[in-house]
Amino acid sequence: MKRDKRARSPASNRADASNVNATRGDSAPGSSRRLLLGLTGGLAAGKSTVARLLAERGATVVDADRLVAELYRPGQPGAARVAELFGRELLRADGGVDHAALSARVFADPEARHRLEAAIHPLVGARFRELAARTTGIVVLEATLLVEAGWKDAFDLVVTVEAPHDIRLARAVARGLDEAEASRRLAAQGEGDERRAAADRVLWNDGDPDRLRQQVDELVRDLRRRLG
Repeated sequence: MKRDKRARSPASNRADASNVNATRGDSAPGSSRRLLLGLTGGLAAGKSTVARLLAERGATVVDADRLVAELYRPGQPGAARVAELFGRELLRADGGVDHAALSARVFADPEARHRLEAAIHPLVGARFRELAARTTGIVVLEATLLVEAGWKDAFDLVVTVEAPHDIRLARAVARGLDEAEASRRLAAQGEGDERRAAADRVLWNDGDPDRLRQQVDELVRDLRRRLG
């Protein structure tokens, strides 16, 4: 599950879960083969940019934030779990999750955040598996906490997008977070050592868009070779 991000909305090229919750590509037209790619990285590292580039190159991209948003809707299991964990005061009048209130609650309390993640991760994983089973070609799950959720072995390949801390901080602030909040969220995510150690490939996004596109092109060529 990716952490709630009040200061930025999921990229506009992500479809709602009710409409397969994915940016669908044509990575393997006419083929029944499937390759699952886990795409991860810390706050403001550039995951969404890489996800967009992969979608443009024919991959089907599922955004974990969108899965969480669906699970937090009225009557959905994620909303029920939030109420069980923290009380109905974190729900809106319609029964959906109050995202701002939940974010304030869990980012101020690491233990609460871990409890939430433990409850929501299995729901997100199950929803992604349902979607992936109906899709062929390169299928990508974009998720900040993919490694921490223990999902590495569910994917054929795990890729992390990384960037220097100062660049990530500047990007987060540019998106609307104040600097103190952005610094707190970056600190909460840690240095990323576990994520990088678990990844099969690291894409560096230090601000050179041409270099990032080149890395994505190399990745896609490798994925297509794997698909055969």
